[in-house]
Amino acid sequence: MVTEIVLGIGVGIVLGLTGSGGVLAVPALMLGLGFSLQAAAPVALIAVGLSSLIGTIHGLRMGIVRYRAAAIMALAGIACSPLGIYLSHRLPTEVLTLLFSVLLLFIAVRMARQAWQKNSEGLGDELTPNCLVRADTGRFQLSKKCVATFISIGGLSGLSSGLLGVGGGFLIVPGVRQFSNLKMHSIVATSLAVITLISTGTVINALLAGARLSGQAWWFIGSTVIGLLIGRAVAPLLSGRVLQLGFSVMATITALMLINKYLLPMLF
Repeated sequence: MVTEIVLGIGVGIVLGLTGSGGVLAVPALMLGLGFSLQAAAPVALIAVGLSSLIGTIHGLRMGIVRYRAAAIMALAGIACSPLGIYLSHRLPTEVLTLLFSVLLLFIAVRMARQAWQKNSEGLGDELTPNCLVRADTGRFQLSKKCVATFISIGGLSGLSSGLLGVGGGFLIVPGVRQFSNLKMHSIVATSLAVITLISTGTVINALLAGARLSGQAWWFIGSTVIGLLIGRAVAPLLSGRVLQLGFSVMATITALMLINKYLLPMLF
C-alpha cells in the first residue's frame, strides 16, 4: 500500500506541476508495481482522467474551454480507442514497451526545445490556420477543414490512449497550437476536457474488453489525485522553464529505465 501511495502522489505532483505528468503513470505502475503495460493502461487513464477533470471544471468556470472543438476531438478519440485496445492485446509486450519508450523520449525532446524557446507561449513557427477563432465570439469557425483537423487530432489521441494508456495531451496541445489561432491558456483547458472524455471512453472500452482493477490500482488512483492538488499548489512557485526541463529529464530517465528492464534483457 505504501508503494502505491508514494508512486501515485509522485505522478500526481508531476501532473499538477507540468500538465503532462500523466504519461509517467504507466511507467510508474510497470517499474514500481510490476504491472504489465496492458494492465497499467486503464489504471493510468483513470488517474489521468480524474486529474484532467479537475482542470476541466476550472476551465469551464473561466469560460476558456472551447467545448464544441473538445466534443469533436473526444468523439473521434473514443471511436478510435477500441482499435488501440485491440492492438495492445495483440502486439508483443516488447513492441509496446519500445513504442512507449520512444514516445517518452519524443516528449522529453519536445519539452526541452519548448523550454529554451524565447517565446514558449507563442504559436508554432509555421502556423497553418485550418481553424480560426472568431474575434467577436471567441469560438471556432467550424469549416469542413477545421472539423477534419479536429477529427484527425482526436483520432490519433484516442488511438494512443487505447494502445499505450496515455491521455493524448502530448498530441492535442501541439496539434491545436499548430492548426489554430487559439490562445494557449484556452488550448490547455480544451485539451484537458478532451483528455477527460477520451480517458473515460477508453476506460469503459477497456473494462468491456475484460480489464480489471485491483486494490493496488485504486490506492494508486486516489493518491494521484492527492498529488495533483499538491502539484497545483506548488506550480506557481516555479518557473515554466524549470518545470519543462525537469519533466524532460524525468521522462528521459524513465524511458531509459524501461529499455534497461524490459528490452535489453531480450537482446543480451
